[in-house]
Amino acid sequence: MLILKYITVMKRYKILFWGVLLSSATLFSCTKNFEKYNTDPAGATAEEVERDAYVLSSAMIGLQAWVVPLDVNANQFIECLLGGSMGGYLADSNNGFNGKNFATYNPENGWSRVPFNDILPKLFVQTKTIRQVSSDPSIHAVADIIKVLAVSRVTDIYGPIPYSKVGENGALEAPYDSQEQVYDLLFTQLDDAIKILTERRTQNFSSKADLVYSGNVLQWIKLANSIKLRLAMHISEVSPTKARQKAEEAVNHEIGVIRDNADNAFVKPINRNPFRVIMYEYNNGDSRVSADITSYMNGYADPRRAKYFTPSTFGGTVSNGFHGLRSGIQIPSGDIPKQYANMNVTETDKLLWFNAAETSFLQAEAALKGWNMKGTDAATLYNQGIRLSFMQWNVNGADDYLNNSSNKPAAYIDPLGVFSYAGLPSTITVKWEESSTTAQKMERIITQKWIANFPLGVEAWTEYRRTGYPKLMEVMVNNSGGRVDSKRMARRLPYPQEEYTENNKNVTEAVSNLLKGADNMGTDLWWVKK
Repeated sequence: MLILKYITVMKRYKILFWGVLLSSATLFSCTKNFEKYNTDPAGATAEEVERDAYVLSSAMIGLQAWVVPLDVNANQFIECLLGGSMGGYLADSNNGFNGKNFATYNPENGWSRVPFNDILPKLFVQTKTIRQVSSDPSIHAVADIIKVLAVSRVTDIYGPIPYSKVGENGALEAPYDSQEQVYDLLFTQLDDAIKILTERRTQNFSSKADLVYSGNVLQWIKLANSIKLRLAMHISEVSPTKARQKAEEAVNHEIGVIRDNADNAFVKPINRNPFRVIMYEYNNGDSRVSADITSYMNGYADPRRAKYFTPSTFGGTVSNGFHGLRSGIQIPSGDIPKQYANMNVTETDKLLWFNAAETSFLQAEAALKGWNMKGTDAATLYNQGIRLSFMQWNVNGADDYLNNSSNKPAAYIDPLGVFSYAGLPSTITVKWEESSTTAQKMERIITQKWIANFPLGVEAWTEYRRTGYPKLMEVMVNNSGGRVDSKRMARRLPYPQEEYTENNKNVTEAVSNLLKGADNMGTDLWWVKK
């Protein structure tokens, strides 16, 4: 059903670059002799070989463009309005969003459908094209790694999704896999890709087909192991035996995970960094930095603030600084919300997928559980994560920061006196204390990982739902009609209404398998235990 919708339904979004959004019709009309070219490479003409290379590069770039979307409008819905708000990184600053936004738990279907209807079909189309135009196992493996990363984000938004049976036997309907089944398949695909690439570790591919690592296979292996570690920690409470196995395999693999900032996964913008457009150009900025993350970083006197944010621009007697806008409010009209701190981002900045700091924090959590992280303890890995983040941002003062046992997240006092939050979001300090409880150690790990992962909002939201950390401010406006508990916040997105009209049998069955059997934002996902 997803492929059919992708081919036949008018696209919602404007194309940023002709190579990113090749439709399946275009792909197959341009390469109608795929089978001939690939079964008889010796007989292919130079023109045919060049055509295949062009289509392969376009499909690979198109696939990479839909992990953290490079399309501005898709990025806005998924990274800013959804992930940014739910993950405590960003806040809506356009009062035209009132009454229909994610932040107040009542999104309209046109918002909640985007990750499902606009991401999944493109992943299947592009990976299918890659397999048809290339017989290179390394290319297939890298494509699978990219797809796994993208699909993991979608299943962590909705829960069960169509995956293993999409397009099976030419069927138009797409049955759903449970989230556990999706995760099992993701692990299998990662394991297969890691094995293939490890055997071909010196066989790099064309940089024209890779916006992330310029065709460096070793770096793709490290990313695949790091994704495997991340997904293992996602399921560590609901399936601890499998989680431990996968986490230890990833870390102890002969090439291993991302451990150095030189191997961080960033994707190059095709045109302009979409965050720059959204934060500065759409209606003078449709989003601002959230009061959640500025409150933590202000309280910690975090020297990374000037790298992450631009200061607020209030006039009069307000002392400007890094004042974030509270999320989940009745957004005021005019330019009032636009005066709060903004994201410090340029048109040419790359977009983060995965960094070495996150790998260290993931290992710290695993070590806290007693798992084998190459014999390294949680404290060492935690401190290493902080240092790696400071190095990533070229900021000094990591040792002073990680040894500070007094600074706590600051109370949020709204400069305009309208959206202030009573009390502190948390009292957790930065310095690792062996005498702390396990819960306190866990809060430190997740809080510092959250700060280091800015602005990966979807992942931040996943970790909040999985662990309860970092502690975020409750929304001021809850439009869910009682479906979402303000203290626990939104747990998932409902399925698009189109699924009920075009794929009713399968979506109804998927809903019946949700933990509470209700397709709304208050229903927990499979891996949630908090």
